[in-house]
Amino acid sequence: MKKVRETGEFVSCSVAEEKYQAFVPSTLPPKPPLDMGQLGSLLASASAALGRLDGLAGFLPDIGLFIYMYVRKEALLSSQIEGTQSSFSGLLIHESEAAPGAPTEEDVQDVSNCIAALNHGLERMRGGFPLSLRLIREIHEILLSKGRGSTKIPGEFHRSQNWIGGPRPSKARFVPPPPERLEKCLGAFEKFLHADDDGLPVLIRAALAHVQFETIHPFLDGNGRVGRLLITLLLCADGVLKEPILYLSLWFKTRRDEYYDQLQYIRDTGDWEEWVSFFLRGVIEIADQGVATAKRILNLFNADQRRVETALGKAAPSALKILAHMRKKPIIAPKDLVVPLGLTMPTINTALQHLEKAGIVQEITGRQRDRLFAYKAYLAILEEGTEPLV
Repeated sequence: MKKVRETGEFVSCSVAEEKYQAFVPSTLPPKPPLDMGQLGSLLASASAALGRLDGLAGFLPDIGLFIYMYVRKEALLSSQIEGTQSSFSGLLIHESEAAPGAPTEEDVQDVSNCIAALNHGLERMRGGFPLSLRLIREIHEILLSKGRGSTKIPGEFHRSQNWIGGPRPSKARFVPPPPERLEKCLGAFEKFLHADDDGLPVLIRAALAHVQFETIHPFLDGNGRVGRLLITLLLCADGVLKEPILYLSLWFKTRRDEYYDQLQYIRDTGDWEEWVSFFLRGVIEIADQGVATAKRILNLFNADQRRVETALGKAAPSALKILAHMRKKPIIAPKDLVVPLGLTMPTINTALQHLEKAGIVQEITGRQRDRLFAYKAYLAILEEGTEPLV
């Protein structure tokens, strides 16, 4: 395996008289510098793809709707990389508080936490708070506030040695910096986040920062999810994206083994260009997919609206109200429509029957009581790529 550049050093450590080697990464940016000539074409294409994605607000009637759904998709995909078994529809059922038939709390809590953590980070930055170690700790605290990770000191950097793979550090696949080296590593990492004198484009900075964070691995749990959230936060903080609508975790999830191998390959070889190329290819594919998906959804909305207006006659107004509501909540319980839409239950039930007969919505429980209806074609688009990993 050819060594391109040094990426850090191994330090000897021990715990309970057992010796092991921990890796302490070099500071960023890489030395010698990245070969931008090798990356230039991909960088230009990725920047253009992000520009197209960021321009969605120019032709979408309700960009907030797409932000809502794309944030949930990113959170779900990132959690699935770590083994969460929730589905997109399971998450929406959970959020609708329609308890019968909902997935177990543990399956969906990780995803709900991830959504809350991302939203918290974005709100803090919109209020002028910098992307910093303090904000990263706040995000981590929310990410692990409930569910499986709640015992792993949420919001605190680790004070005991952690490791990746294997039963103990000496048998691990990778051992990140020991606790006594953590403060220095994180201080240099924070400085890199805000460096304005190295000439690095934000996409390159985000690619490098993600790997560095995963290598430092400062928390006992949740490092992968926080590291992927950092990509979104960096792009939004720099203004490359106005809104968090790049669900890059789909790229990492569909290539999970390659993703993990790439992270280790950098540590072994210092070939940052290989990782950055992988990262930029993902940005291009997922940004273009995000634009295409938005257009497909918009076309579906327009086509279904015309179908309802043409087929239902006097019953159309109530059905259109429900359909508009289901753009925001693709899975609904009929009783939850009474207050927001100002309709009676008989009117709601009749309208849903019309929509079901037209093949637009589908009852998904098979029950006579506590029924749930899904906007099936819309949900199918949103669910693409979100099947839990086996």
